[in-house]
Amino acid sequence: MTPAGPSNFISEIIREDIGSNKYGGRVHTRFPPEPNGYLHIGHAKSIWLNFGLAAEFDGKTNLRFDDTNPSKEETEYVDSIMDNVRWLGFDWEDRVFYASDYFGQLYQWAVQLIEAGKAYVCDLSAEEVRKYRGTLSEPGTDSPYRNRSVDESLDLFARMKAGEFPDGSRTLRAKIDMASPNLNMRDPVMYRILHESHHRTGSEWRIYPMYDYAHGQSDSIERITHSICTLEFEDHRPLYDWFCDALGIYHPRQIEFDRLNLTYTLLSKRKLLALVQNGHVRGWDDPRMPTLSGIRRRGYTPEALRNFCGAIGVSKTNGIIELGLLEHFVREDLNKRALRVMGVLRPLRIVIDNYPEDQVEELDAVNNPEDESAGTRKVPFSRVLYIEQDDFREDPPKQYYRLSPGREVRLRYGYFITCVGVVKNHAGEVTEVHCTYDQATRGGNAPDGRKVKSTIHWVSAAHAVDAEVRVYETLFTVENPNQTEEGADFTANLNPKSLEALTGCKLEPCLGDVPAMSFYQFERLGYFCADPDGAPGKPVFNRTVALRNTWAKIEQRQGK
Repeated sequence: MTPAGPSNFISEIIREDIGSNKYGGRVHTRFPPEPNGYLHIGHAKSIWLNFGLAAEFDGKTNLRFDDTNPSKEETEYVDSIMDNVRWLGFDWEDRVFYASDYFGQLYQWAVQLIEAGKAYVCDLSAEEVRKYRGTLSEPGTDSPYRNRSVDESLDLFARMKAGEFPDGSRTLRAKIDMASPNLNMRDPVMYRILHESHHRTGSEWRIYPMYDYAHGQSDSIERITHSICTLEFEDHRPLYDWFCDALGIYHPRQIEFDRLNLTYTLLSKRKLLALVQNGHVRGWDDPRMPTLSGIRRRGYTPEALRNFCGAIGVSKTNGIIELGLLEHFVREDLNKRALRVMGVLRPLRIVIDNYPEDQVEELDAVNNPEDESAGTRKVPFSRVLYIEQDDFREDPPKQYYRLSPGREVRLRYGYFITCVGVVKNHAGEVTEVHCTYDQATRGGNAPDGRKVKSTIHWVSAAHAVDAEVRVYETLFTVENPNQTEEGADFTANLNPKSLEALTGCKLEPCLGDVPAMSFYQFERLGYFCADPDGAPGKPVFNRTVALRNTWAKIEQRQGK
């Protein structure tokens, strides 16, 4: 597909570059994930931006894996990233690359910098490197190995590559400026020793380039024109520029934009990995996770995500977006495509006393009022039904217009019914409600023109499908999950009520065997998606997003 291109300040920069014939009028972007975890919703913005800019200017986009840290990278992550980029609706065609494709060239360039006196092998430990680096207010101190001879550094670097030295014993550092106000320019590490097997190169390498060294040169090798990065890389841009200039190679243009931050949402891959490894969630695709695999399983659509990214746009200032805005775009998209059905999550048995015991009717129900082409379906109606427990109150408060003793309500697509009695258990809880129906109101309208104030949904007990429905709330209880009390771990903010798995839910019979990832609106309850855990006759549904609950707001105002 060809996505609509985003119009923003980056578009204006690219337009100016095209006007001045910079890069020969080409536009070539890239999406460069590290394969050390699953993509999350923050990456969706970067994917949308890079592919969208290329589409806007008839350019190209590469998918490149920055796989320079084998201790954290897996083929599983590579596969999931590819799958989710495609799911979002974007196509890199035949342009999939890996930083590991360039390990040989990167090594040769490192040798070139050593020979030019612009890099040296350093024997300081990682802790000593940090100590010598200085602070924001104090300059760094030269490493005692900074003036090591070119020949000695070349020899040691070759032996590092050969695997002669243990992990952490030596590094290759760029020789730039230990007094620079930009800490990234204070002789940054280019290579470290790491005796780890790489998911693509196996045991071929014993040294691996640092991200800051490999990233810009990878862009250069691929002839990227505009390297789009999030704002935290702005201070790294002088370093990328320095490497390209010192090597005398093709120089892409880096442009930074604000990263996506959402309320009640954590987007640190390290912390998301901890949630998975420590069993706080069921996996990377748990519907509570902000990973693309998670929200996809929950029922979010790629169209909703792209529309959301287009609405929030890009800027040069980091901020935080309300989760409710994302949910708005999910509702807006599903409202157009999701078929309407009836499901009862917390069943209460209803018996219509004056309805024939052996009679079953087929009532016409609308599949989607937003889409006439969706047509109608038949819904079975019988003497015994299920309704939601919340749709009955024996002692109703003010402004409660649903079913209660002596009150008449409308059954969706069915009849007017009136409550005439209840059955209670030993604890005094209502377990069954008895009603009468008005046969003349079939279809939900009274011939005499009388009105009712409430319409409730239902399911025929004899025809209902038993299902599990998983109702999700935010994974964290606070707007900024990173903020914790002193000494507390981020998991202190986990929401113990983030998942409620409801069993014994009653659904329309048409939902007994539906494909995984099918979208539905359970009328009056929200949007739901069939989960892969389901089986024929035993469906499982995830609540994607709730509908706005007017009564809940009334109760909240009344302090109930």
